[in-house]
Amino acid sequence: MTMKRGKGQNKKKSQEKSSPQKTNEMTAALQMRRPESSDDRHVMAKHATIYPTEEELQRFQNIVSSCERALKSVSDQIAEAETLKKKNGGKMSAESAATDGEGKESGKKEEPTPRALKGVMRVGVLAKSLLLQGDTDVQLVVLCSDKPTKSLLKKVHTLLSKTLATVTEEKYELKMSVSDASIIVSSIDKEPVISCTIMLTSPVIREPPTVKPEPGGKKQKDPVDLLNKQTCLDALAVLRHAKWFQARATGLPSCVVVLRILRDLRQRNSVWAPLSEWAMELLVEKCISSAEFNLGPGDALRRVVECLASGIFLTDVPGLYDPCEKDPTDVLDSMSMQDRENITAAAQHTLRLIAFRQIHKVLNMEQLPLPRFRRKNFKPRKRKRAVDGDAVVDGDGGQGEEENKKDKKDVDGDAATSQPSSHQADV
Repeated sequence: MTMKRGKGQNKKKSQEKSSPQKTNEMTAALQMRRPESSDDRHVMAKHATIYPTEEELQRFQNIVSSCERALKSVSDQIAEAETLKKKNGGKMSAESAATDGEGKESGKKEEPTPRALKGVMRVGVLAKSLLLQGDTDVQLVVLCSDKPTKSLLKKVHTLLSKTLATVTEEKYELKMSVSDASIIVSSIDKEPVISCTIMLTSPVIREPPTVKPEPGGKKQKDPVDLLNKQTCLDALAVLRHAKWFQARATGLPSCVVVLRILRDLRQRNSVWAPLSEWAMELLVEKCISSAEFNLGPGDALRRVVECLASGIFLTDVPGLYDPCEKDPTDVLDSMSMQDRENITAAAQHTLRLIAFRQIHKVLNMEQLPLPRFRRKNFKPRKRKRAVDGDAVVDGDGGQGEEENKKDKKDVDGDAATSQPSSHQADV
């Protein structure tokens, strides 16, 4: 016997086939951003007040572009001087000249001398687009081909002071700091004074020696006037942080906004000051990227505060891993136990304020009024039941009453005018 399939079985199969489509629709609905909440409005309003003005951004752009062009010119000048020095290094003997002739005949070419200054990179808040209103310092890192020395720093300082005058009409003051392996370029024309810190470093300092010296050979010694090694390593770390941030955090929704809010909180509240900017950037990126769907600025800030309030900075947790170091490194190693407890307690208090709709106290701003919703084409309609003989008719309340009143007036008027005419006819 053959069994006939009922309609119920076919319906079940069709529902099973359409279930993946429904799942995708539900996932898309979850990923859609919900309407702007009260926390979102407060966070964005605060962000608008701490964002740098157009004048501040233009001033930073001018000083950075001037320093970059001047450093390019300084690199060219040092390279030309090294080439001339190599050519005029000494008198060649007849034997060396003959050897050079044989080398030319064999087609060998001399390798060009490497530039002392290989490139300049933007780092810090400038490269991460985290500038706040009132910031006065930005940073550049200059990569050298060899380990930077004090003599190279002095040479760059001397040439840079001369080159800046030809590159731009604005006046700048230069200061050299040997202990920090940097040159500070400050503006003189306007107040407040803004500065650009140029740090010298080289990848050679971090890389271990690949070629081992022979048993009878001599070890290559570092220059006598070598700059502070730890300072150069810190400059390399800052450069790695900027590259990581541009690759991982810049594209995340609400990440830059939340980081600006937290930077402002660190400046206003001394309890948050021990938290380094690099640790804050790692924490915010991990909190936002681990969410299942895109977060608004208010929800993203709350998620970060919840993470801090849970005790992630306390000693019984693994810590905060640094992705830019070869060896396992905890970014929070430099923080004392008291600072960790203070930040955890401050985060718990902040979370209570956010939960009780008092985020304006966290942001140090006035509470925004509730938005007024506009109702388009909304007219309240009253319906009145009018009796006309035996039938019951529904009509508009306002218009029906006016029409009934007009009809009554017309009827009364006709009755009043018709009575005198009838009396006259009888007489």
